[in-house]
Amino acid sequence: MRLPFFTPNPIKTPLFHLLSLSRSSVLRSSLPAMAIPPKLALSTSSSITTSAGTNQEALATKFWIKFRRESVFAMYNPFVVCLAAGNLDVQTFRHYISQDFYFLKAFVHAYELAEDCADDDDAKLAITELRKGVLEELKMHNSLVQEWGIDPSKEGIKSSATVKYTDFLLTTASGKVEGVKGPGKLATPFEKTKVAAYTLGAMTPCMRLYAFLGKELESLIDSEDGSHPYKNWIDNYSSEKFQALALQIEDLLDKLSAPLTGEELDIIEKLYHQAMKLEIEFFNAQPLAQPSVVPLTKEHNPVEDRLVIFSDFDLTCTVIDSSAILAEIAILTAPKPDHVQPENQIARMSSSELRNTWGLLSGQYTEEYEQCIERILPSEKVEFKYEALCKALEQLSDFESRANSRVIESGVLKGVNLEDIKRAGERLILQDGCSNFFQKIVKNEHLNADIHVLSYCWCADLIRSAFSSGGLDVMNVHANEFAFENSISTGEIIKKMESPMDKVQAFENILENYSNDRKNLTVYIGDSIGDLLCLLRADIGIVIGSSTSLRRVGSEFGVSFLPLFPGLVKKQKTYREGSSSNWNGKSGILYTVNSWAEIHSFILGW
Repeated sequence: MRLPFFTPNPIKTPLFHLLSLSRSSVLRSSLPAMAIPPKLALSTSSSITTSAGTNQEALATKFWIKFRRESVFAMYNPFVVCLAAGNLDVQTFRHYISQDFYFLKAFVHAYELAEDCADDDDAKLAITELRKGVLEELKMHNSLVQEWGIDPSKEGIKSSATVKYTDFLLTTASGKVEGVKGPGKLATPFEKTKVAAYTLGAMTPCMRLYAFLGKELESLIDSEDGSHPYKNWIDNYSSEKFQALALQIEDLLDKLSAPLTGEELDIIEKLYHQAMKLEIEFFNAQPLAQPSVVPLTKEHNPVEDRLVIFSDFDLTCTVIDSSAILAEIAILTAPKPDHVQPENQIARMSSSELRNTWGLLSGQYTEEYEQCIERILPSEKVEFKYEALCKALEQLSDFESRANSRVIESGVLKGVNLEDIKRAGERLILQDGCSNFFQKIVKNEHLNADIHVLSYCWCADLIRSAFSSGGLDVMNVHANEFAFENSISTGEIIKKMESPMDKVQAFENILENYSNDRKNLTVYIGDSIGDLLCLLRADIGIVIGSSTSLRRVGSEFGVSFLPLFPGLVKKQKTYREGSSSNWNGKSGILYTVNSWAEIHSFILGW
């Protein structure tokens, strides 16, 4: 059990329908809104009115949020991490500058074509200003060329990634877009303006991405320290002037897109997404011979190394806590108060009785949990000692066991059908990117990596069902189990994992069962106090989410919480070849992330 283990009506009526429908007939839209992860607002751009007359979030902001995953992969690119650390190989930077020179020239040409297509004088003027901004950027490149002794004409031909990117950009600006008339056939001003909008759709993400990276990297270097070799590059893209240009092109894209149809907006979205992916490919194409801290698997040798990924389940992988789901299944499938139950069935409480009982159990758990946390906190902040933290968290074991025993004794879990649990699990919405990350690992036969899910969940069948699609049924699940008679729960929980001590013991047992023919590199991903010992015991502990109780307890016991990207940049400065030797458990340092995209990009890369 965990805090809170029940929220009143967390799934509401839609789950009842989910339990009675076949899997193929259920659409994501039929799920409750709270089961959909909230989107992170990244811009304060105003809303726009489309041709349909509806007021919507600004298009550029919408796309940037939607493709936030790609911006994370760009930031965690080894080229960018080495650049941020200041130890990017000089030859790599020289190559990048020479390739970027070709790209910027294509950008200028694309702006010229867009300016010709724009029908509105204000739009033409705005595009002219944006083109001037790129020309200023080229001047910055000229200064870098002089500083680093680069001659683009002698730095070799354009790479395939550069050609792919520039061809895409200029093809779009020439009107050669699927479903659009070819150049020379644009008869009306509206058709020309539409091509201008498409062109900006292909250019905007690059401007926004560089503005984003500039600010992220700026925050990691000392403004007074002139020793960073790439400070001028970072200063340019973090400058207020460049940030203003990024906002300007976004505003212009919003205005040019306002009269377009839904189908035409879909085209812009595809162009925007394609540009984001091409930018990542552009970074990936830069020759990087030096050892890098990302991706983690870059130096992973499957013959000698074994990568072991451990993960919590509730609110680490899921959007809703599993105990709340199990509670709601029990309530929604409970008999009505006037219903006469057959003698051969397990006797159950009515739905109203169940809901009242759940509420009492929840309130008692919350109150006692907070009291228990207060008791284990030291009188004053202490230095990190893993053993001292273990001793303190032992006090949670008895508390969790008593809480689970109360649930069993109450009878609230009696009579739940296994098939209902499995169907709910199959429809359980996981955190964005979680399933894709695990699938990439499972499907890579050459990676030599294992995944273990360690969870307090009362019913492991729910977890197995949640991961049943996409080939994830091979994942190892370590959790409690319901006791069943003829697929109907008896109300008993077969206790296997109730406390931080149980989790870390399972962690240790799993590693002990591996043969000694390979070195283990362990990663643990979690979100709560129940994960704290495993997070610290693993070579790399990653905290996802923002649990205040986890951070409070950890901080009081000397644990440091470091955002992952700055942590990787710091580590890159002193990184040595051989990944497993650079990571050590029980260091007292945990890395924090906001999304599974960060985890994916760090461990696996693009």
